Amino acid sequence: MDFDLSEEQSILKDALDRLLADKYGFEERNRILKSDAGWSAAIWRHYAEMGLMALPFAEEDGGIGGGAVESMIVMESLGRVLALEPYFATVILGGGFLRLGGSTEQRAEWVPQIAEGALKLAFAHTERDARFDLNHVETTARKDGGSYVLSGAKSVVLHGDCADRLVVTARTAGGPREEGGVGVFLVDANADGVSRRGYATQDGLRAAEITLDAVEVPAETVFGDPENGLPLVRHVVDQAIAALCAEAVGVMSAMHALTVDYMKVRKQFGVPIGSFQALQHKAVDMFVALEQARSMTMFATMMADETDAAERARAMHAAKAEIGRGGRLTGENAVQIHGGVGMTMEYAVGHYFKRMTMIDVAFGNSDHHLRQLARAGGLFADTAA
Repeated sequence: MDFDLSEEQSILKDALDRLLADKYGFEERNRILKSDAGWSAAIWRHYAEMGLMALPFAEEDGGIGGGAVESMIVMESLGRVLALEPYFATVILGGGFLRLGGSTEQRAEWVPQIAEGALKLAFAHTERDARFDLNHVETTARKDGGSYVLSGAKSVVLHGDCADRLVVTARTAGGPREEGGVGVFLVDANADGVSRRGYATQDGLRAAEITLDAVEVPAETVFGDPENGLPLVRHVVDQAIAALCAEAVGVMSAMHALTVDYMKVRKQFGVPIGSFQALQHKAVDMFVALEQARSMTMFATMMADETDAAERARAMHAAKAEIGRGGRLTGENAVQIHGGVGMTMEYAVGHYFKRMTMIDVAFGNSDHHLRQLARAGGLFADTAA
């Protein structure tokens, strides 16, 4: 199997890497981090001009027609510089609902706005008692004539404080943990009854607590079947996990490179610490973890569009479990080898480890996915029976 990038994909990667190298040094990131928004509108415009916003959408909808591989390339590059902009929230998560569940009319209205960088989306799904269970939805959607009335609360909504529209899950029928009865709605973030409390997360990104108090939304804002939206949610989340794995590869590669460079210049007992065999072994362990993560990310990327939900889920469980394990090992070794400086806010490696930790817990940590994979019978289902 050929894993080499095509010419167009290589051009995309090189162009994005050049942009980020020019615009996203560590000091520049710190300046952006301290700004009121917590991300750069100027760099967001650069993304739009490069076509990154339009990348995964079909050409007939106003996009470029890229796929999971192109998303992998972008997310790895963004992870390598710890980009702060709401690309994942808008294009991968919010855009995923438009691509996979949006009607022709919905795509025609919203995709061009995303492609221009004019529309930011956020996925408002997690609730306080849900842990990692996607089917746990207590927010309600009551039918009222030609509209729905949404009430409830959502937690840790990534970039929910700056989003123009919220993709909200709400229960139209059934109990809080039932598989059926979940609808997906596109809600104006500034509508009457929507309140948001934004805050910075541990890795420097932004999130929000969102309360919906009898928010009225038109029926045409529903994605697909209002009583059977959970399969759509699971598919979008699976694709998001593949994208997060790609971002993690970027984060891990940066931690490994920083650590190896540090080992070459930091001296102890008059010699570079890279000459110590014990530290060489740790660096090798980091490299092995990185390459394993890269392989599992490629696997997850190839499975992101799999129509068999069970097969797709097994792939994502396996990839996320491996990414979490390898990322933790890489981060721990990176900080330990750097010593005290690795714990400071003024040095990059600690920021990478924070982001890696947040990637691990997003949509289920490594332990959760390992358990789910075991319950599913392993990565390859037994079909002998």
